[in-house]
Amino acid sequence: MPALCRDCLASFESPASRCPACGGPRLLAHPELFELSIAHVDCDAFYASVEKRDDPSLAARPVIVGGGTRGVVSTCCYIARIAGVRSAMPMFQALKLCPDAVVIRPRGSHYAAVSRQIRTLFEALTPQIEPLSLDEAFLDLSGTERLHRAPPAVLLARLARDIETQLGVTVSVGLSHNKFLAKVASDLDKPRGFAVIGRADTEAFLRDKPVRILWGVGAATQAALAAAGIRTLADIRRQDRAAFARRFGAASDRLWRLAHGLDSRRVAPDAALKSVSNETTFDADTADRDLLDAHLWRLVEKVSDRMKAMHLVGRVVTLKLRRADFSLLSRRISLHDPAQLADTLYHAAAGLLAGVREPGPFRLIGVGFSELLPAPALDPVGDLLDPAAATRAGAERATDAIRARFGPQAIIKGRSLL
Repeated sequence: MPALCRDCLASFESPASRCPACGGPRLLAHPELFELSIAHVDCDAFYASVEKRDDPSLAARPVIVGGGTRGVVSTCCYIARIAGVRSAMPMFQALKLCPDAVVIRPRGSHYAAVSRQIRTLFEALTPQIEPLSLDEAFLDLSGTERLHRAPPAVLLARLARDIETQLGVTVSVGLSHNKFLAKVASDLDKPRGFAVIGRADTEAFLRDKPVRILWGVGAATQAALAAAGIRTLADIRRQDRAAFARRFGAASDRLWRLAHGLDSRRVAPDAALKSVSNETTFDADTADRDLLDAHLWRLVEKVSDRMKAMHLVGRVVTLKLRRADFSLLSRRISLHDPAQLADTLYHAAAGLLAGVREPGPFRLIGVGFSELLPAPALDPVGDLLDPAAATRAGAERATDAIRARFGPQAIIKGRSLL
């Protein structure tokens, strides 16, 4: 069986417990290892990893990146995750689980700069890159073996090593024959993982997986499928395709195909991006407007960071709330001028939230920009009908620069202390 050492990049025939070249234990073996070319590369606890890289004293400590005591967790390191901390968890709950955690305010512009450095390393391998966020992307390495004189698996192992040694953050890699399976694979062996799902083992791998691993299957779809006795991908595969489509509508064929490991989508670097959004589902439904507002600010910062990293502005702001019965409530507003700033997005979205008269409770909140355009040469400042917009825009840009240079605690916005 073809095998690869992830430390020295030596290729050899397995079985072996250690690399015959360097003696290292980090081996990767699979019958199709050197035949597959679709990859998903995902940074491990990206924000927290950057903070630990920048402050080595944090290396062995639990780190939470997020808001104040009434805020929420943006992300956390794996030490904090062992204690039960998760993204989108209320900060007070996270600190109960992990009272020794170091809490750090997010510094989005700095993370975006690191993301651009990672993207440069991607581009050295292939132009076929489809970013999903600051910390993850699909890569299609078909045809790169002749150029780089190494199969995609070796190139990806070298890429992961280079990102770790040059930039000080780690990634996990999923390698397969389509995008769906590559993304699933990248989550199998975190952190510093490299997992392979080949064509021959696709059916066996997927057989007993829960339906929630399929893209687009949220709580409401899970509930609908469960009501029909469908809880695993094997349950979907047992369905008659036509009857399944009649029962579950237009999206059912996509679910049926993915359950069979079929995904014909190509890695699309030039795909038109229609929106940039983020959302979170609460552990428990909530009607607490302060908590909703705290989540809203965290989501706004993530969306704004992505907009800045991609040099985009958006004309329409959308707020999404999902009720306890899974029905959706959405509100949208068009800005006078396209924007990308967190301040602009927050003020628009908070206004939409204030206009929602329903008391709740809600199980999900989301926010995003749509009608996207390339950012102009001058900083977009948002709605020029707001006389204070330019001042707040300048303050946000200055804050980004100061945090990038002096650290996340250099300036703390009062709103982040909620």
